[in-house]
Amino acid sequence: MDLTQLWEAARGELFDAALATLQLAAGALAIGLVAGLLVALARRAPQRWLRRAALAYIELFRGTPALVQLFILYFGLTAVGVEFSSFQAATIGLGLNAAAYLAEVYRAGIEAVPSGQAEAARAVGMSTPQVFRWVVLPQALRIVLAPVGNVAIALLKDTSVASLIATPDLMLRAQDLSSVYFMPLETYLIVGALYFALCFPLSMAVRWLEHRTAVR
Repeated sequence: MDLTQLWEAARGELFDAALATLQLAAGALAIGLVAGLLVALARRAPQRWLRRAALAYIELFRGTPALVQLFILYFGLTAVGVEFSSFQAATIGLGLNAAAYLAEVYRAGIEAVPSGQAEAARAVGMSTPQVFRWVVLPQALRIVLAPVGNVAIALLKDTSVASLIATPDLMLRAQDLSSVYFMPLETYLIVGALYFALCFPLSMAVRWLEHRTAVR
């Protein structure tokens, strides 16, 4: 069996696994986008304890491997009666991990908005929530679009670690096919090409966003 024959034999399984990988990445990104914004807002809260808690969250999740976090969610929490499926654990774990990085991206975007604009908005009678909703947030989102896209690309590639907790993604299917056909090099070359095919359009979109949002 050569590379072409392997592709023909395993194409359907690999496409299904690629779809599962996209679903995993999309779910994790959704968690990361929402949780990251909440953590970023906590980092700027007037309450010191809230700022410290947010910073502790960021340092904890950025300072420990994503794989360890997945193991704790999938294997460790069973000791206290909390059980997730492998897909649920991977989605939550990767999402919470991404949130730590996205929180800093959001914070940088918010702080990049000139403070004079917020002061001018308050001067015309807008409340602090209104200033954030109508003045700061729209500009910050424009600033962070490209960095968020880069985090999304990294997250899509990081889904490969989920195979180690038996999540039915592209990498786990590659391991199964390698065992069935005894063609590890060819199998992983095909899977690498599929990961590239998934990431490349997103990479092009990020480049376009970087071009569109560049300061001229």
